[in-house]
Amino acid sequence: MDENVTRARRDQRLAAAFVELGDTLSDDFDAPRFLRRLAGRCVELLDVSAAGLMLTDRRGGLQTATSGEQSWLVELFEQDDHEGPCLDCLRGASPIPPVGLAEAAGRWPRFAARAGAGGVRSTYAVPIRLRGEVIGALNLFCDSPGRRPEGELELAQALADAAAIGLLNRRAVARAELLASQLQSALNSRVVVEQAKGVLAERWQVDVGEAFTALRRHARSHNERLSEVARRVVDGSLDTSLLRRHADRPS
Repeated sequence: MDENVTRARRDQRLAAAFVELGDTLSDDFDAPRFLRRLAGRCVELLDVSAAGLMLTDRRGGLQTATSGEQSWLVELFEQDDHEGPCLDCLRGASPIPPVGLAEAAGRWPRFAARAGAGGVRSTYAVPIRLRGEVIGALNLFCDSPGRRPEGELELAQALADAAAIGLLNRRAVARAELLASQLQSALNSRVVVEQAKGVLAERWQVDVGEAFTALRRHARSHNERLSEVARRVVDGSLDTSLLRRHADRPS
């Protein structure tokens, strides 16, 4: 095949991969599927035989994904005794340059034994990061030793960076949605409390301060949320004479 055609097709695959990695705001976004796709694209676009990654979650845990289901590869990322360039890259927030398996055996013996079982001859890792924020690391496995092709490490980092942008955008939207939900819930609670104060003030012919005192005291004495007591007042499911006793008590 003509070299120009081959290069053009590779460029098209690269462009599609970067668009794919940035597309994280759809309603059907699935994080595990996204991570597997990232690992798979690395194998397609880089001169590597396998890929795996670790991603931190908001609770401090680790998510993992691999480009395939080979037993050695899955063991590297699903066993509790994590070690290797991926974890060191994540902890150190910097790339781990290509390492031959003999050198890896001295640094990460369990990792090297498992990787060697899969025919790995060398490996390297790049952080999944945006500016100073590192949220994971990408580990690439090669079945040949020696130097990597020109530009491969930079492309691996670019793919990891694109994934970081997509993932952090997704997290930012999720945080915004959660905050909006919490604010709406707080507003709804405030509204129903105000409604209940109005109901009691009108029914008892008292000011809203006395009505609120009765609501609050009843909620505290029965270990209930104020908004729930207010809701029951508004919908008529709570006998308000019970609250009136609290209103008649001195503060």
